[in-house]
Amino acid sequence: MSEARVAVIRAKGFLTSGGDLYQPKIDEMIQRGLKALTAAPEAREGLNQIFAKNDRVGIKINTIGGRKISTRPELSFSLADRLIKSGLQDKNIIIWDRTNRELKEAGYRLTFSSGGLKIFGTDLDGAGYETELVSHLNIGSLFSTIQTNFVTASVSLAILKDHGLAGVTAGMKNYFGSIHNPNKYHDSNCNPYVAELFDTEAVKRKHRLSILDGLIVQYNRGPSFHPQWAEPCGVLVFSRDAVAADYVGWQMIEKLRAKKGLPSLQEDKRAPDYLSTAEKMGLGQANAQKIQIIEDEV
Repeated sequence: MSEARVAVIRAKGFLTSGGDLYQPKIDEMIQRGLKALTAAPEAREGLNQIFAKNDRVGIKINTIGGRKISTRPELSFSLADRLIKSGLQDKNIIIWDRTNRELKEAGYRLTFSSGGLKIFGTDLDGAGYETELVSHLNIGSLFSTIQTNFVTASVSLAILKDHGLAGVTAGMKNYFGSIHNPNKYHDSNCNPYVAELFDTEAVKRKHRLSILDGLIVQYNRGPSFHPQWAEPCGVLVFSRDAVAADYVGWQMIEKLRAKKGLPSLQEDKRAPDYLSTAEKMGLGQANAQKIQIIEDEV
């Protein structure tokens, strides 16, 4: 495997006085991250390296944790706007997750317009799960028809946080939200299940970009929100290598835990070993020596 490239963009002043995301700062972070990741002079050109003009792009977000710890609309909309400005048609972009209820509780207004940006969950009438089981290694699941039929290219726009079973939940585990039975795959710290789900045709062939939302990181007692262990970090992580992105996110959580006097995830018997499994399967890099990190601040 070749060296992986990961862009880590940091920002101050990313929150308003009311605790909302400051949209101009978020948009600047996304532009800077795409340029750093692709070495393109502009974000538009960087996105044109990743997506074709006729792609139907799914932005898979994470809204299971409620408004306090979900992918915020300001971030999703900023990415969607960049995709549109790069030449994709708005009608070919969908921001999506498991259920309409979770999306609404996270602050999203559902929209099903055939001629514009779409926002809805798998449980929408007309969407749903496939009727034929995908069987791959230890995975046996029904996939969301959004992932299988609507999209030709996928972005995992995932919250970076500690997870009581997986150790870390980030870009790869975000695809647990694309199947009907994620509860089946949490034994053994979700290893090898996170890697094997990513290795399915419906995910691996379509995944183009990971963006980890480390603006506020839940570094302990995740995946639910606990304010005493939530750190405002002001970070977005970008990579085309899903394994490398999650590896970098894992190291961010470990640094926060060490800073706060908490045991490492290894010591806590929750290390995300699924990343090593993913590397062995050829899905990406989980070796710091083979990951090029480009850092910038806006």
